[in-house]
Amino acid sequence: MPERNSLADLDQAAWEDLVARFDGRMWAVARAFGLSAADAADAVQGAWLKMVERADTIRDPGAVGAWLVTTTRHEAARLSRRARGETQADADVPEAAAPDPAAAVVDADFGRQVWARLDLLGEPCRSLIRLWVLHPEARYAQIAVRLDLPVGSIGPTRARCMARLRALVGEEAGS
Repeated sequence: MPERNSLADLDQAAWEDLVARFDGRMWAVARAFGLSAADAADAVQGAWLKMVERADTIRDPGAVGAWLVTTTRHEAARLSRRARGETQADADVPEAAAPDPAAAVVDADFGRQVWARLDLLGEPCRSLIRLWVLHPEARYAQIAVRLDLPVGSIGPTRARCMARLRALVGEEAGS
């Protein structure tokens, strides 16, 4: 079997694996900018599109996740500025060709810490936050059915769960 030289050589199953591994994280990055679901979808889609357009230039498969997250962050920042009515030209936005290796390590480490802290939360917090991060387009009614909770409790429960998660992550940062 010939060795793969780039992402351009990936088959359908490999692409699906990439999407399964990184799409949720990309959505979380886009939503962290306070974008609407539609704008977050545009940011994520834009990052995937840039990866497809540049697949033949990306040589390190280990850096793909960091590249996707960084590119999503740039796309989300651009859309956030547009939503706020800022007129900064796209030419002023730095190209997201290669992430800073140190930032990629910090981002990845922080992400692992957050997910590990999430595992310390009980139910329904753990499932609620996972659904919210991995499926930001889900409506409260869908989440309520999935978690067997009243629709009116989803928002307040999510706020309490996020406060507990922030406290757990803050404890880790302080130690």
